Amino acid sequence: MLKNKSWIILFSILILMLESCKVVQPYQQPSVDHPDVFRHVPNSDTTSIASIPWRTIFTDQKLQALIQEGIENNLDLKIATARVKAAQANLAQSKVAFYPNLSANTSVTYQKVNANMINMNQPYQLSASSSWELDIWGKLSSLKRASLAAFLQSEAYQRAVQTELIASIASQYYALLALDQQLKISLKTVENRKSDVATMKLLKESDVVTGADVVQSQASELSLTATIPDLKQNIREMENAISILLGRAPGNIDRDSLSNQSIAVDLNIGIPSQLLANRPDVQQAEYQFRYSFELTNVARTYFYPTLSITAQGGLSNSSLSDFFNASSVFANILAGLTQPIFNNGLNKQRLAVAQATQEESFSTFKQSLLSAGAEVSNALYNYQMALEKIEIRKQEIFYLQKSVEFTQELLKYSSNTNYNDVLASEQNLLNAELNSISDKLQQLQATVELYRSLGGGVK
Repeated sequence: MLKNKSWIILFSILILMLESCKVVQPYQQPSVDHPDVFRHVPNSDTTSIASIPWRTIFTDQKLQALIQEGIENNLDLKIATARVKAAQANLAQSKVAFYPNLSANTSVTYQKVNANMINMNQPYQLSASSSWELDIWGKLSSLKRASLAAFLQSEAYQRAVQTELIASIASQYYALLALDQQLKISLKTVENRKSDVATMKLLKESDVVTGADVVQSQASELSLTATIPDLKQNIREMENAISILLGRAPGNIDRDSLSNQSIAVDLNIGIPSQLLANRPDVQQAEYQFRYSFELTNVARTYFYPTLSITAQGGLSNSSLSDFFNASSVFANILAGLTQPIFNNGLNKQRLAVAQATQEESFSTFKQSLLSAGAEVSNALYNYQMALEKIEIRKQEIFYLQKSVEFTQELLKYSSNTNYNDVLASEQNLLNAELNSISDKLQQLQATVELYRSLGGGVK
């Protein structure tokens, strides 16, 4: 009779395990169904600069040294690394949940019924107990997969932080070089203005210009000189900002010059589906969706019974001398099936929350993918526009240099020209030269942004 009951129990467990396939659902990665996410960029090449190591993208050795220092010491990256370690511990814990737990217990009980009793009951016991919850509905498996998704999400977050870090260091490094170049041009222009003042004084003595031209030249020189402290302050603040990214105290940043910076690779962007494979923040959003999906599976399992097996065994005897006799051995095994009937709607509430969180995670994933595509499109277009401006600005500077030369000569030999004409032509040239620096900076930073938006920087 007992043997028949055992077969019935085993058969019931088998049926329950087969039914569990319908409780939890298998995860499927969301498809990237936005072929125009790059906004009709004419590029069908599957190669992407995201797969290129950052040392190949950024060839400036001083910039490379700064990026390496940032990777080693940046505090945000250290925080992300700590999160990976915590997620790894949670994943390891989820794996051992499939095994029975085991505990040991030893006790001595002293019992005296009344004061007149001579014999006292003093049992000794040494036992071990174990319990095991069978994963017949896939709850523990789903929790394990959820922990794996959380671990992968933390790794993706770490890569995302590194990508942002490299991009921030490179972008601010180029901005620092641009400020250096602006200061250099401004100082050179100040010297030219001082030369103008000397020239105006000589021309005044020759009655070629008036005293108004002299004081105008002096005011122009002082006006430009007053911009130098602001540029120096901006340089100091940029150095401090980069120092923080490097995880060090504010200080000097060793650097090259803007004129030595170049783009050494072809800016291929690949195809939209590669964003999910390359961009860590998109991967992070996808892993968050996977995590929510598995927790929804877990919430479904709470509607079904829990099967657990508990075993206990050991030695128990009231006499210490007979403690290790065969008669002291005891053991028992208990199998229990717990079916939820009424718990104030907790299971329904748990499932509703899990499903809503899953919907939110899926929308967040889609939003991250669309945002990534827009960032790629913006960065590429920004780069192309910078190239156009650079070519136009070269011609503008060429003609403005000629204009300055002509007006300076006319001032000496023609009464129809005054210093305001010279000043206007010099100011236009200065503005064009400063704009050319901004154009170069735009090109370099657009390259950085394109590299970042495609998911580069993890190699």
